[in-house]
Amino acid sequence: MGVIEVDRARARGPRSISGRPWADAMLDEAAQAAPRGVLEAGASALLASRTDPEVRSLRVEALSRAAVGSSRSIEALVARDQSNPDLWLWLGRTRIEEAWALKPDVRARAAQAGRLRTYHEAMERSRRPLLTAAALAPGDPVPWESLMWLALGLDRPRADKDAVWFECSRRWPALYGGAVVRMITLSPDWGGSSQEMLEFARAGAERAPEGSPLPALVPLAHFELVASGRTRMTRGGWFSFEVQREMVAASGRWSERRLGGAHPRAIEAHNAFGAAFFLTDLRRPARGHLVRTAGRFSERPWSHLGDPGQHYLRACDRLKVVADSVSG
Repeated sequence: MGVIEVDRARARGPRSISGRPWADAMLDEAAQAAPRGVLEAGASALLASRTDPEVRSLRVEALSRAAVGSSRSIEALVARDQSNPDLWLWLGRTRIEEAWALKPDVRARAAQAGRLRTYHEAMERSRRPLLTAAALAPGDPVPWESLMWLALGLDRPRADKDAVWFECSRRWPALYGGAVVRMITLSPDWGGSSQEMLEFARAGAERAPEGSPLPALVPLAHFELVASGRTRMTRGGWFSFEVQREMVAASGRWSERRLGGAHPRAIEAHNAFGAAFFLTDLRRPARGHLVRTAGRFSERPWSHLGDPGQHYLRACDRLKVVADSVSG
């Protein structure tokens, strides 16, 4: 499965895999099975991830989204194996994802008080499973990453958000999934500030271990600011010349060299840089990153533009990047 750039392939039109921005065959299998209520592959994938927090973070996130609507089936697995931290973690994160689907639009909250209450109750039901997972695996940062999403979803006081970030980061300082939710927590839309969010993204990029895609926090942060109207779009596009230079520098800091192979979140990071460079008409770096996505696009940051798949495919088409041998 790769990306080629030949006229014949381009004539067929770009093809993509929706919602699976990873190169993880085991996760592919489990994520396709979960919506059908087949959870054994997911349980095995989580068991196999215990020694790698980055893989575990990605798999928990992906499998929980795939299992939305199936939390009762995960509860049944937990009931049969109550000492299994993987299942408690999966249950807690799935309940968070299910709760997000109930969140009323901010503009309609006054007329949807009942739905807002239901949303809060559903979100709160994730707390016990996640704390149980954390107690069963004290060194695991991933339950704390999920608890960060819980604190964000319930709009807890800043001290609470800082406390769960501390627990996550002290266990695995470079955890990409944890850094993304922390960046969002610091954004103006969630009670932070532009300065806080950018400082966090820049610090993460500068301190990133070799092979870590944390430099992608820089374009992601600028996307958040422009999408929320905190930064004006320039006449030429989304980002000013100064921001473009910063993103180019961040891209240059990222090396995919990593002991044990590419980082599990590499495709997500290539999507972030590829989208940013495409919007600023930096065609060569945009193409270089999108070629490495292998036809797999992530929701963030493409969703800032509208339909993620549509905008990803448009960028690939205009840059003559075509995913070959990719099926949905």
